[in-house]
Formats: sequence, C-alpha cells, structure tokens
Amino acid sequence: MLSLFPQILFLAPLGTTLLRVAAGITLLALAWIHYSRRGELGKEDFIVIGHGAWIPLFAAFIEFLVGSALTLGAYTQVVALIGALLALKQFVWQRRYPQFFPLPRSTSALLFAVCLALVVTGAGAFAFDLPL
Repeated sequence: MLSLFPQILFLAPLGTTLLRVAAGITLLALAWIHYSRRGELGKEDFIVIGHGAWIPLFAAFIEFLVGSALTLGAYTQVVALIGALLALKQFVWQRRYPQFFPLPRSTSALLFAVCLALVVTGAGAFAFDLPL
C-alpha cells in the first residue's frame, strides 16, 4: 500500500519513542498513586498475600523502576515485558480490587499492547539500548 505522506517516513523511530515514553509515564503515575495512598491500600486484603503496608510500597517501587527505565529507554525490551505483565495484572484484577488497580480495563489493555509492541520493535530513538 502506498504511503500518504512518504516524506515523513524518516520519523518512524519517533513513533516508538512516543509509545515508550507514554507507557513509562503511565507506570510512573501508577507508582505515585500507590505510594501516596499506601496507608489505605495497605489495609486491602488480598487472596494469597493478605494485607500489609509493604504491598503498596513494593508495587510502587516496581512500577517506579519499570516506568523510569521505559521513560529513559534503558533495557527497554526486558522492562517492557515486565510492564506488559503489570498491565495484564491490572487488567485481570481490576474488578476484584478497584482501589488498588485504579486504571480502567481499557487503559490496561492498551498499556499491555504498547508494552508488547515495544518488546517486538525495540526502544526507538533517544534510548540507551544498543542492539546486539
């Protein structure tokens, strides 16, 4: 199929960069939500692990690491795979624990798709990843 604007195809790596940064900012915002509401989220009773103040802190720490790495473009494919797992967890458990998983299921599904796309396509422009 012919491209409508073939003159701007040189900007294709920036599209992946925008996806990477958007996914990173989403995970950083999620980490901030978990950290700022750690008192009330620590009282949430989960099926296997129970409850405790360490649960939202641990979730915020992991989301902060993944979001920072995605935003900076470091170890993008590995971190995007972890981000896809976090988004899948959000999607599955959002109805049972809506306080702990504040993203709507549609946003979680889009975050999952973006992270899987980053696993396949790589980091894009302005990243620290080097292809082997």
